[in-house]
Amino acid sequence: MDSYDLARYNLGRTVNVFNETLYTLSTEWVPQHIPIPEDDLNPDGTAVIELDLNSGKVRSVIFVGGKSFAKTVLFDHLDTNAIIQWIEKETGLTYRQHFQLQKEGEREFLFRECIDGVDVSPSGMIEISFDAEGKLTMFTVHGQFPVQQQIRKEIYNLSLEKINDVVKAQLQLIEFPVDAKQQLIPIYGLEEVYITNDQTKIIPFEFVVNSNTTVDKIMSWDTSLGVPFVRKELNLVEEVTLDEALSREPSPEAFPITNIEQEKCITAVNNFLRQEYPHDTDKWILKTLHRHKQYVHATLKMKKQDNRIFQRKMTVIIDSKHFYAVNYIDNLPMLEMFNQFQKAETATIAKDVAYDKLKDRFELKPYYVYDTSQKQYILCGKLDCVYGVNALTGEVLALDEL
Repeated sequence: MDSYDLARYNLGRTVNVFNETLYTLSTEWVPQHIPIPEDDLNPDGTAVIELDLNSGKVRSVIFVGGKSFAKTVLFDHLDTNAIIQWIEKETGLTYRQHFQLQKEGEREFLFRECIDGVDVSPSGMIEISFDAEGKLTMFTVHGQFPVQQQIRKEIYNLSLEKINDVVKAQLQLIEFPVDAKQQLIPIYGLEEVYITNDQTKIIPFEFVVNSNTTVDKIMSWDTSLGVPFVRKELNLVEEVTLDEALSREPSPEAFPITNIEQEKCITAVNNFLRQEYPHDTDKWILKTLHRHKQYVHATLKMKKQDNRIFQRKMTVIIDSKHFYAVNYIDNLPMLEMFNQFQKAETATIAKDVAYDKLKDRFELKPYYVYDTSQKQYILCGKLDCVYGVNALTGEVLALDEL
């Protein structure tokens, strides 16, 4: 960065899936021939570099506007092997053991996290891109990339034949919105899940790896609150001190929610519903609680679910010091877009017929999945199918084309 001047810097921290607090130093470097702007806008050519203070390695380098004035990291011919060797040197990771190439463009490469060539969930990635001269314009590393002690290695022995009953159970009749026809169509589709290698556990595809506290409590009340709920603006800016970073002080997000805090959160959610949804007693289930910055996020789902692909859910955001709701996110406005669609007709194709049509299209692929209960990556099979069956006509459809 000889041709750059440091313009700004700040400290930040996050909590990873292992509940470890990671401190980062983010710096912004402006080319010397460009005056440092007084506002926070970065001119083209500015280098934004993020350093992981825990490991001392660079996590991200982004040149604004895809323009670089740096004099190093030049790949004249964009040789893939040379790029992989450079990534290995910068990250300390090994190709095909920790990451593998997923997509290669004209001047950009996407690598996906792996464990000895097996895909990982939640997945990390490495992105890298260059300008026409071969100068580095972006390099980012996302993900955990676990050490061997965090991985429970096994011989993969799952097959579709062994989990036939699970496959049939995961085949569901779902109403899909078709924009072109402005109608809901009943379609048999497979609900994606991870199945552990020993077949003892099914892990939902959309699982959350934060340190969640499971509640599963129906929210009910006898009387509403006459005071209207007023949303408050969220403050997600966290001031991190140098002492905290140097001492690796755990983030407040890393601490578990105590039983007393859980009860206070339940009360806060109940009071919020009594204000904003006074007629919804016994309709909502408080599923989980987890920390985010200086708040606690409460995830709720409707007790009565329909068979549409998108289900009603809500997040209530709670002040973690005073335990009252400050804001919320309800997906109802998105769901109301489908109210104008023509309602789905009654299915005429039986589930067994749909299963027979799809059985040669089911996919079972090995995956290492992080299990928070065991605090290890365990070997699973990801059950998936990109096709579905129209429950009115029996036609096999590609789901991503609906």
